[in-house]
Amino acid sequence: MLNASLLSIIEEACITVLTLTEGLEEDEFLGSRLTRAEVTRQVKIMTDIAARLPPQTCSIMAEVDWDGWAATARQLDEPPPAADEAMWFAVRSLIPATIMWLRVYRKNQPELFEFAPEVAQGR
Repeated sequence: MLNASLLSIIEEACITVLTLTEGLEEDEFLGSRLTRAEVTRQVKIMTDIAARLPPQTCSIMAEVDWDGWAATARQLDEPPPAADEAMWFAVRSLIPATIMWLRVYRKNQPELFEFAPEVAQGR
């Protein structure tokens, strides 16, 4: 159930970022104070959640670039232009790939996304 909640938060944040940045070029994005602030907030949510996922979940979902999310988290704390580059990479590459893989896993391994309570083993 924890995995389902965490993955749902990541998925919602990805969709939010894709919606906010649709049609924007890099210079438009970097120049937009409000959009950039909200996208930064959403990306930090994703990096925080990705860091909290159990290693077993990350292993099962190996196609998701968990190392990329960890690198993005580190780079967001750097001064520009490193933080800007990390943010734009997340917007244009990391997030679209993550949402695509989440959809594949939701279809092929729906148990990862189920909110049903876990059954106690051995009972």
